[in-house]
Amino acid sequence: MKQVEIFTDGACSGNPGPGGWGAVLRYNGVEKELSGGERETTNNRMELCAVIFALEALREPCTVELYSDSQYVCNALTQGWAKKWRAQGWMRNKKEKALNPDLWERLLNLCEKHEVHVHWVKGHAGHPENERCDRLAVAEAKKFA
Repeated sequence: MKQVEIFTDGACSGNPGPGGWGAVLRYNGVEKELSGGERETTNNRMELCAVIFALEALREPCTVELYSDSQYVCNALTQGWAKKWRAQGWMRNKKEKALNPDLWERLLNLCEKHEVHVHWVKGHAGHPENERCDRLAVAEAKKFA
C-alpha cells in the first residue's frame, strides 16, 4: 500500500460559529492542500471534517500517518471510543448521546478502508504542518464570519 502523511486542523470562531478546516496530504514528496468550512458549526466538527475530507481524497487504500492536534479525534480513534459509541447505537453511555455521529460514521468507515496510524501533536506549538493547517482552517472560517 502507498504510504501517505496527513496533517489536519480545525478552527471555529465561537463554538458554535463560523468554522473551517485544513489538511495537508504528503505522498512521495508531493503535497496537496485541502480546506473548507461551514457557516455554523463547532470546532470538533471541523477537526473531524479535516480528517474525513483528507482520507476521502485518497483514491485507493493507503497506509496513513495521521497528525492532528485534536485530542477528541485522536483519543476517540486510538482509545476505541468511537467504535464503542457506534456499537452502542451512538450513545456515550446509557444517558448521553455521542456527538457528531454522522461524521464519526464516515470516519470509521474510512478507517476500515485505510490503515490509519494516529499521532497527536500539540497545537500552536510551532509544528510546521500543524501551523499550516491552522492557517488554512482560520482562513476558511473567516469566509463565513
